[in-house]
Amino acid sequence: MADAEFVVVRDLRKVFNGHTAVDGVSFTIERGEIFGLLGPNGAGKTTTIRMMSTTLPISAGDVTVAGHSVRRKPAAVRRHIGVCPQELALYLELTALDNLVFFGRMRGLSRREAAAQAMENLELVGLTDRARQPVAKFSGGMKRRVNLAIALMNRPELLFLDEPTVGVDPQSRNHIFDTIEGLRDGGMTVLYTTHYMEEADRLCRRIAIMDGGRVIALDTPHNLKARYGDPERVTLEDVFLRLTGRRLRDAG
Repeated sequence: MADAEFVVVRDLRKVFNGHTAVDGVSFTIERGEIFGLLGPNGAGKTTTIRMMSTTLPISAGDVTVAGHSVRRKPAAVRRHIGVCPQELALYLELTALDNLVFFGRMRGLSRREAAAQAMENLELVGLTDRARQPVAKFSGGMKRRVNLAIALMNRPELLFLDEPTVGVDPQSRNHIFDTIEGLRDGGMTVLYTTHYMEEADRLCRRIAIMDGGRVIALDTPHNLKARYGDPERVTLEDVFLRLTGRRLRDAG
């Protein structure tokens, strides 16, 4: 149903100094869906995400989020999105709570609103007991969870998650999975990127695989695996290798 298409990417292109980094990418994401975007280094995945999240100008095509055009109404789009980058965006000397309040204030919340939302988000990621401790003392996995909590400070309808489990311990990884699935169950739409194929298989309803600036496959994990044999035996790693000739984990 068209009404369910919360994100529409249509013929998206990006050209840098004569080089086409993204070449006619199109896909849709339904409201409440976890959608995976995978690709080896240089495939155009990061450039696509940056254009979708309004941080990089679009050369041609467009993206609409909740009916708003990224090209024509980027400020309206930003009100609907949260971005959890692969690089940790934290002030290590501040407490977890102060980090969230700071970024909440940057999003236009009052101090009272930011503090209340911060505690709610810290509870969501399982860190209320560490709320008033400096982030510098946190493990890598805990910092990732704070990073996720920051991305949720404006209660986004669309969440961009870029490699959210890189370098985290198993406990934090499982907590992040549970949090993402809970957000989806609450109606949030998620664009998820990862180098870990088992994560994409577990979390994503559909997956787009990019290479050479184009989408070369788009389907459910089950259907992608079924193209190459028994989907109970074929892995997404096998699919990726067959399609691109490269292993995603070796792509950097």
